Amino acid sequence: VQLVESGGGSVQPGGSLTLSCVNSRDTGRSYSMGWVRQGPGQGREGVATLDDYGTITYADSVKGRFTISKDNAKNILYLQMDSLKPEDSAMYYCAADLVRRVVTLSSIATAREVVRGQGTQVTVSS
Repeated sequence: VQLVESGGGSVQPGGSLTLSCVNSRDTGRSYSMGWVRQGPGQGREGVATLDDYGTITYADSVKGRFTISKDNAKNILYLQMDSLKPEDSAMYYCAADLVRRVVTLSSIATAREVVRGQGTQVTVSS
């Protein structure tokens, strides 16, 4: 698995961004996946997960504003981010759990068996 994120950038509060994640070593195997973010001086935080059963989980801080989805035909994971706030500013990482079919916000952020990409920066400021 090698994950490559794109779509980050700088936006004003209230703006939107869509992050994308591609597995450049796709073998056709499916994984439970998610998005993780890390702000300056902060630990990794699970933002959203989409497990291998199709169950979706969001952090309370992004519920109603972020949407995780996957194009199975193209094997691309997305994170649609609307109504962005300055506190959403962080490096965002795509993550794939190599072992678990059911994941949590905590496991996608911290588990050893999770592969994460290099990240894409999101900055929200006026």
